Amino acid sequence: MTSTGTRPDVERSDRLRQVAVTLAELFCVIGTLVGVGVIGTRVEESSGGALAADATLLAPAGPAFSIWSVIYLGLLGYTVWQWLPEQATDRRHRATGWLAAASMVLNALWLLVTQQGWIWVSVGVIAALVVTLGLLVRRLTENPSYGTPETVLVDGTFGLYLGWVAVATCANVTAAFVASGVDPGPTVAAALGVAVLAVAAWVGRELALRLDGRWAVAVAMAWGLGWIAYGRAAAEPRSVVVGLAALVAALVVLSAAAKVQRDRAV
Repeated sequence: MTSTGTRPDVERSDRLRQVAVTLAELFCVIGTLVGVGVIGTRVEESSGGALAADATLLAPAGPAFSIWSVIYLGLLGYTVWQWLPEQATDRRHRATGWLAAASMVLNALWLLVTQQGWIWVSVGVIAALVVTLGLLVRRLTENPSYGTPETVLVDGTFGLYLGWVAVATCANVTAAFVASGVDPGPTVAAALGVAVLAVAAWVGRELALRLDGRWAVAVAMAWGLGWIAYGRAAAEPRSVVVGLAALVAALVVLSAAAKVQRDRAV
């Protein structure tokens, strides 16, 4: 692992980053407790139910959100990992640590904002979260992993995080419009839903091209899109067209990642 020395100023900088990540993780835990209803209102019941699984055509079915358990466990593991002595001066942590902390804070802020019913503010927060995670995973790509444990814990966690939030952003924006009283009618709503899913597929393809076809990102996006498809087939509001479009989008995302991986292997 690369170290830039043990000068006091460098050591203080590394320690400050480690502490910031830890405090951000604690804030994230508090936000999560609020979001799951332990000390607040569950997300699906906040903002007037705008974020419930049956609120819009682009809302993933309930089981989709179980991915957060994996992400949150990964964030906890990452927080502990970055405190290991050999990780303190690691170039990857120096390049991504502050972004990781920012992502945890933004996640907690999103949960707290939705508690207040500020649905359009939540759109701004989740957009900032996507950008932060995109920059973070890009830096991970520019600074290759040292081994399998780090790849699974760090790259895997933030890859899933980015992929899922990319899909959640589409659902969040749609929920904001619906909560604001926008009702174009079933046919137009379905057409708009298909258009948004086409954008999601394009985003997934671009992420595959720019991030070396990371499977964690692609799988998380496909997971979210797949549950949107299931929701439109098995629950209200039903829409065969939107469900099929979500499935196609998921296949596009996975295919893009697979193609990049094949090209890299040649």
